[in-house]
Amino acid sequence: MKAWFKSGSPWIWLNGGAVAFCMIMVVGLIGLIAVRGFGHFWPANIAQVEIIDPEGNRQVVMGEIVRSQTITAAVARDGGRHVPEGIDMLTRYLVKQGNRDQTGNDFAWYFETGMGEFQYPEDALQIERREWGNFYGQPVSLSREGEVIATPADANFWPLLQEAVQRSLQLYRDIHSIERGAIGRMNTEIERLRLDGRRLELSDPTPEQRAAEEARIATERARLDEEYAILRVELDALYQSTRRDTLRMRMSDDREVDLSLAAIVRITAPNAMSVPQKMAQYVERLWEFLSTPPREANTEGGIFPAIFGTVTMVFVMSIIVTPFGILAAIYLREYARQNLMTRIIRISVYNLAGVPSIVYGVFGLGFFVYFLGGNIDRLFYEAALPTPTFGTPGLFWASLTLALLTLPIVIVSTEEGLARIPSTIRQGSLALGATKSETLWKVIVPLATPAMMTGLILAIARAAGEVAPLMLVGVVKLAPTLPIDGVFPFIHLDRKIMHLGFHIYDVGFQSPSAEAARPLVYATALVLVMLIVILNLTAISIRNRLRERYRSASD
Repeated sequence: MKAWFKSGSPWIWLNGGAVAFCMIMVVGLIGLIAVRGFGHFWPANIAQVEIIDPEGNRQVVMGEIVRSQTITAAVARDGGRHVPEGIDMLTRYLVKQGNRDQTGNDFAWYFETGMGEFQYPEDALQIERREWGNFYGQPVSLSREGEVIATPADANFWPLLQEAVQRSLQLYRDIHSIERGAIGRMNTEIERLRLDGRRLELSDPTPEQRAAEEARIATERARLDEEYAILRVELDALYQSTRRDTLRMRMSDDREVDLSLAAIVRITAPNAMSVPQKMAQYVERLWEFLSTPPREANTEGGIFPAIFGTVTMVFVMSIIVTPFGILAAIYLREYARQNLMTRIIRISVYNLAGVPSIVYGVFGLGFFVYFLGGNIDRLFYEAALPTPTFGTPGLFWASLTLALLTLPIVIVSTEEGLARIPSTIRQGSLALGATKSETLWKVIVPLATPAMMTGLILAIARAAGEVAPLMLVGVVKLAPTLPIDGVFPFIHLDRKIMHLGFHIYDVGFQSPSAEAARPLVYATALVLVMLIVILNLTAISIRNRLRERYRSASD
């Protein structure tokens, strides 16, 4: 046994077991997140069940069976549930019954006592709406301008219904394009004219200059008013067209409700769909989740603004932190005298890497936003005051705060890379007649680029997952516009952004419906992990290319 321990074999097995255990944990965690998150987009069957309570009252429930739970009878009685004697354990089902505008609750628990068999009627429809969540029921009729044009008994009912839904979706896209596109650009121009007028008031022009500028502003404003009047007429016509089609639905309690197709995103009949149809529907819903903005307090819709905001912030942060971190490391390693002051600076850099991130957020809010941003507004955006431009949290300040947070990582990695380059390479370059500067920038720095990329990889990994400081310096629950668009100057560093990490926190802890938010938390978390992996793999690929490029030189 002693010989076996002395051979080192136990430590090899111990290390291998630890690595295998860690890999199992990582794969298991990602698998759990993937199943619970992306499984949400699979079109679940709609169940219908009849429940008779102890008093003999009959109730019919329709919806998706989310999960079941087995509890003791004592727990059920403590919750006010009547349980017959002789029953020790019973099962309850969580049903996503939707119809929140009619029942007040999206989800409800139902006990198996008095419950009949689950039925899955093929004519049960799931209707995804932009407001009030999903609606579950059975169709009664499809009306157009108040007249019934089809009923479920007609062979052309489903094609007419899908055609009407597609028409409503196209109208919605047209309205959205006008409101966010043409009218959005007009609002930007109107704001620019307002600021021009404000600047005119703050300056001291000659009477001729004032008259010419006021005439220009008036002319531009009149032109915009005429264009808006034309768009307003077009919008009114589109809104009127959206109210043309109405679908009458019967709920599980036999009440009939009229639903305007203008507020409907999708209508499906999951119980009548085949597996290939469900797979196509799954891909469509998953793409919608990745490419559309959220709705219904972030519990419905997609997460595209959060993905876009996260990627944009990471890129801006990388552009800021890379040159500062590399230049600081080069100075400390190659130019600064290695004395007490240099050692103190290095210790300070190492300590900065351990400062809690929320401290950076408070510093960013106080120094970057209030001090720097406030002074920038007073110097360059006086006409916009008291409304702040850069004196409020935004993309630039969030990126700058994260750059400060990850700066020690880049400095330490770059210094380590510079220190690993053999002194013989420096001496050989100097012996061939190169100056110290030429040796540094043409020989040493290229050889150290893999280490620099390693620092950047670590910085990206940490920055993409940070949440606490971003809550103070630029990230919000819902950003109405993206930081990059087609309006000059195209990249708007002063705008607030959404972030995947904060979106997870908001959906998980601030959502009005915990059950509706649960699968979205898992799905968003998996998207964040995948995004970090993609960013890291991109940086690793660049690092490997640089390493191969300069391998021969380092040998």
